[in-house]
Amino acid sequence: MEASHIKAVYFIGIGGIGMSAIARYFLNQGLTVGGYDKTPTDLTKRLIEEGAHIHYEENIGLIPTECLDPDTCLIVYTPAIPAEHAELQYFKRNGFDLQKRAQVLGTLTRTLKGLCVAGTHGKTTTSSMAAHLLHQSHVDCNAFLGGITKNYGTNYILSAKSEYVVIEADEFDRSFHWLRPWATVITSTDADHLDIYGNEEAYLESFRHYTSLIQPGGYLILHTGLRMQPNTKEGVTTYTYSRDNGDFHAENVKIGNGEITFDFISPLGNIKGINLGVPVTVNIENGIAAMALAQLAGATEEEIRQGMASFSGVDRRFDFHVRTPQMVYLSDYAHHPEEIRQSILSVKQLYEGRRVKAIFQPHLYSRTRDFYREFADALSLLDDVTIVDIYPARELPIPGITSKLIYDNLRPDMKKEICHKEEIPDIVRRKDFDVLVTLGAGDIEDYAQEITQILNEKA
Repeated sequence: MEASHIKAVYFIGIGGIGMSAIARYFLNQGLTVGGYDKTPTDLTKRLIEEGAHIHYEENIGLIPTECLDPDTCLIVYTPAIPAEHAELQYFKRNGFDLQKRAQVLGTLTRTLKGLCVAGTHGKTTTSSMAAHLLHQSHVDCNAFLGGITKNYGTNYILSAKSEYVVIEADEFDRSFHWLRPWATVITSTDADHLDIYGNEEAYLESFRHYTSLIQPGGYLILHTGLRMQPNTKEGVTTYTYSRDNGDFHAENVKIGNGEITFDFISPLGNIKGINLGVPVTVNIENGIAAMALAQLAGATEEEIRQGMASFSGVDRRFDFHVRTPQMVYLSDYAHHPEEIRQSILSVKQLYEGRRVKAIFQPHLYSRTRDFYREFADALSLLDDVTIVDIYPARELPIPGITSKLIYDNLRPDMKKEICHKEEIPDIVRRKDFDVLVTLGAGDIEDYAQEITQILNEKA
């Protein structure tokens, strides 16, 4: 369908973090936006306030009239929606133009300069940092992000003047193969989504193919030490980065008094005195990658320095809820073993000598099946861990796959327990810790407000 013919857009799975960003884009274009999602959330409520028509049951009769014309309505759906979904089947039978979310983003990278961030982990924070650096600079940008930025209270940034669009490039279901980046970061390629890819080799090949999609004259910024070998076209410039080495890296790192500062070393011009607005060690590398993208897009040294200091973070990514001399509570979206490892190491370094407890909710039966040993190894870096039941998301249970697989492989001498998520408040009331971190991409975040209240009452 020609873009000029689109008068309405209907989203199946509109409440997803990435889907809602595109819905906001079309709302800002003045189009009719409708959608289905399984349950109401803060995101869907906000979309309704912004003008979207949303319902929560599979019912063709609840679809807005403007979204029932196949000649003028584009259907956007998420791969997480089951193939037998009644509304999805209706649109397929009646000749509508159906596109995955990634296809829509791919179209945008053909009309704007796409600054994309791919990788197993670090995508959301790095892309949100890059978007903030550019939006507060003279360059500006559009952005479609995988988390709610605290600076803007949204996962979407619109600019009428900028030629750049920052996109979180998701490897799930090979979605990032629809993109045509002008410049891209690849943060990591630790195997994940093996329910989609089957094995690590196919996962790595997917990233290799992604690098072939970079536009001629574009840029690849690759974390050092990745097993994946890029397959870039002629004319694409490749840089490397990491905390300690590579074309882009940090020097003179200072951690203390709740602050992290360092000098940014870059082939495009060094910047001294970078101060991290969210001072956790993992954000040193995220910041290096984000600054590299911002430099390529033309942000100035002072704009980058100010942007890094004023970055407030992303909801559920090292998100501090309680921070007093006596008690700290933060939540983190970490749901892959390496993400959890980095999260724990950052917390332990930031609060050396304090009693740190983690409550972890595994995400997906298949991921637990594939990585339960690795999860246990990462969580064993702590002395006190509680594991709750697996959050199924899009999956049905797999026989024999439970949280106990992780529990049984934890360090034998550590303090550990399994519980149902409903027991989390009672566990928090014991308060046998100085620092609490809740980990996971499921609905464990729903307990953040209650946990915060309990800890503040005990303060």
